[in-house]
Amino acid sequence: MKIKKIFAWTLAAYAALAVLLYILMGYQLHYRESRGDLAMPAAEAGTVELVQGAVVEQRFSAKIQRLRSVSVQWGTYYRPNAGTVTMELLNEADGTLLMSGSFDAAAITENGTTEIRSEEPIETAYLAPLLLRVTADSQPGSAVSPMMCLTAPGQDEDSPPFALTLNGAPTDGVLCFSASGEDYIWTGLHYWQFAAGFGLLLALAELFIWNRYKKGKHSYVINALTALEKYGFLIRQLVSRDFKLKYKRSILGVFWSFLNPLLTMAVQYAVFSSLFRFDIPYYPVYLITGIVLFNFFTEASNMSLMSILGNAGLITKVYVPKYIYPLTRVLSSLVNLMISLIPLLLVALFSGLLPTKAWLLLPFPLLCLAVFSLGFGLILASAMVFFRDVQFLWGVLSMIWMYLTPVFYPASILPENVVWVLDVNPLYYFISFARSCVINGVSPEPMAYVQCVGVALLMLLLGALVFYKTQDKFVLYL
Repeated sequence: MKIKKIFAWTLAAYAALAVLLYILMGYQLHYRESRGDLAMPAAEAGTVELVQGAVVEQRFSAKIQRLRSVSVQWGTYYRPNAGTVTMELLNEADGTLLMSGSFDAAAITENGTTEIRSEEPIETAYLAPLLLRVTADSQPGSAVSPMMCLTAPGQDEDSPPFALTLNGAPTDGVLCFSASGEDYIWTGLHYWQFAAGFGLLLALAELFIWNRYKKGKHSYVINALTALEKYGFLIRQLVSRDFKLKYKRSILGVFWSFLNPLLTMAVQYAVFSSLFRFDIPYYPVYLITGIVLFNFFTEASNMSLMSILGNAGLITKVYVPKYIYPLTRVLSSLVNLMISLIPLLLVALFSGLLPTKAWLLLPFPLLCLAVFSLGFGLILASAMVFFRDVQFLWGVLSMIWMYLTPVFYPASILPENVVWVLDVNPLYYFISFARSCVINGVSPEPMAYVQCVGVALLMLLLGALVFYKTQDKFVLYL
């Protein structure tokens, strides 16, 4: 076996993937929606009738590294109005005008908003003393009124307090306004340093493994590579057998892998879009993405569950590394997943989503999900040998897991005391990643990559450990 050649190709593939990810992640690698965005407070009263000479001023600060826009909410007294409304945002520290805009008062609706936006993000506004000034040239009886909240929001100790003045008079409360922008992503700013560091660690790991191999010491990595090469033909045959058995005596055959997610999506779409009316953009795509990924996980898990018991005849008669059996079941499910991606992409196209370069990132969450499923499958396969009740217990747990995963409902509907479930739900990370690529057409931020890789490798290591510790006892219980 040419170990050196494999290691060299591994390093080359890593370098190519690092460059490819940098290109595909694009803007989302460097910036994210600011965590310091100011949400618009609930309107409780009007401020003043904004006639000519009236001035509404809101002083505030925000932890937004790249400020993009500011919006104000209005009241119209439910009458036709006239005149021009002007919004200005200034930096009080030096009097700089950061952004401004003028709006036709006749076009402003009750509880509507107007927004001023900077063509280039403003990078000097972070915790700066900002002044939002609103004026108009309207006449009495035809003027709009900015809305306000009677309670000022709490502020951090290092932030200047909010202050509202109406025609020069300090007033309790806060203007109904919002400010939004984006922050730098630290990992994105240092992407190449991280890439070089991980590349160096990979090279050092390969050098360590190679030295152990040359000295004749035991190496799990070398043994696994040797086994995959030695039993490659058997793996292909087992994958082919599992794939054929699934559709044996079926008239439609492989077409079911194509049809099943479409039929499931159609039924769930008819039920949930009519009864619950979730306000989710491109809901059919949202739905089928969750269905395809979760179905792969459940299929791979169910097939891995019986992988050792189902091959008891081979295990007791011929020596083959036992982990090959769960591995082939996951690979067989992966083939079905590839077929299921066709209806997913077709639904996306028919829904009006045009392909973007982010679609090329879709294999990443699928690969991480496959690794996670393999690790989980190793645990189920081991447990099933000793406890036959696992198959019934897993049937119930998988159904509960599905309802705890936002497959057909938005994550936003979960109560605050239940949101933590998403943080500990690995499938949520994979599904959210895929939806971001397909529906939003953008790469998730770098932390999403870390989460997907982290939970996948953690489950694989845990599954491998459990399987390794129990595999020698399998023959006693088969």
